[in-house]
Amino acid sequence: MEKILDKFLRYVAVETTSDPDSETYPSTSSQFNLLEMLVKELKEMGIEATLDKYGYVMASIPSNVKDKEIPPIGFIAHVDTAPDASGKNIRPRILENYDGTDIVLHKEKGIKLSVKDFPELPGYKGQTLVVTDGTTLLGADDKAGIAEIMCAVQYIVDHPEFRHGEIKIGFTPDEEIGRGVDYFDVKKFGARYAYTLDGGRIGELEFENFNAASAKIHIQGSNIHPGYAKNKMVNAILIGMELNSLLPAEQRPEHTQDYEGFFHLNGFQGTVEEADMQYIIRDHDTRKFETKKQLMKDAVDFINKKYGTGTVLLELKDQYYNMRKEVEPHYKIVEKAIRAMEMAGVEPKVQPIRGGTDGARLSFMGLPCPNLFAGGHNFHGKLEYIPVESMEKAMQVILNLIALYTEDIA
Repeated sequence: MEKILDKFLRYVAVETTSDPDSETYPSTSSQFNLLEMLVKELKEMGIEATLDKYGYVMASIPSNVKDKEIPPIGFIAHVDTAPDASGKNIRPRILENYDGTDIVLHKEKGIKLSVKDFPELPGYKGQTLVVTDGTTLLGADDKAGIAEIMCAVQYIVDHPEFRHGEIKIGFTPDEEIGRGVDYFDVKKFGARYAYTLDGGRIGELEFENFNAASAKIHIQGSNIHPGYAKNKMVNAILIGMELNSLLPAEQRPEHTQDYEGFFHLNGFQGTVEEADMQYIIRDHDTRKFETKKQLMKDAVDFINKKYGTGTVLLELKDQYYNMRKEVEPHYKIVEKAIRAMEMAGVEPKVQPIRGGTDGARLSFMGLPCPNLFAGGHNFHGKLEYIPVESMEKAMQVILNLIALYTEDIA
């Protein structure tokens, strides 16, 4: 059986960055390189697997239990990496028997993982860490999840005595840009319940996520020669700054945690003549989420009243919703995940996701889908890392879950 570290290193070597500005699906053709690799590996293990034109890998392992009916359960991970940092030419470093001190990633650029900034690091002393070289992200989000699922599948194939119901495997593209399940066929997938392996540090278990919206704002100014601009110039950049000042500063990502929502300005391009701004709006609480969207509308209305109708155009769209509403009626699937972690010697940390997953949308599509830890830290950036032992525990949790459903153990 191939070691989980070896699988992980093979997968992160394949560049799969998604592109939010693309109009294709998947958004980048490079994602097919890993998807095709996964289908090939599944088929070589004797597993029935398909890859469709949208970039969905779906595979099925038949039940080997004949004396009882067991609900089909699924395990899902995404192949793309976030466009926030480069995913090309990833050169991971393996730190065996980590000593619990600061880790220099790139000496020339002064990039390091410091214990001061990341106090959880000493907790991994003695373990094997996989880190970046300080120039790219690592890709543990979510290639760690892929490796964990694939190793669990390999274990099932290699151990025919392991009792299991019908197991469904899914790999998706474009999760990082919010399009991961746009064309996902839940009926074809065939699972009654599923779990995404897309969480962070060891023990994380999530069945709540943000309600999410995007806001695109276009500002029309009027550029006049600055020497003759009095009472004539309308500076679109300054209007954008003014609009942003109307939103509560304490509700920015850098000032929020736990269940606190935010307004995040994640794009601003402009000149005096025209400017464009992009926000994401997040809150776990539906009422507060609606209040935040209304506050954005009110800010735009205020600017238009001050500078004239049409100065600011707002495009506000809902993206996804809190899956707690859809998962809680099936809370036994959360309880089984808690038990599966405890069986693996992992302390469960049930918490809300300060983000979203494919599972959030899948839950609203009729497939209740909590999120399990994949084991990594500092996703989407050059400081990303993952302990190998956390990946091994995640694989064990998958197998424990399968056993719990098979034997119907509480």
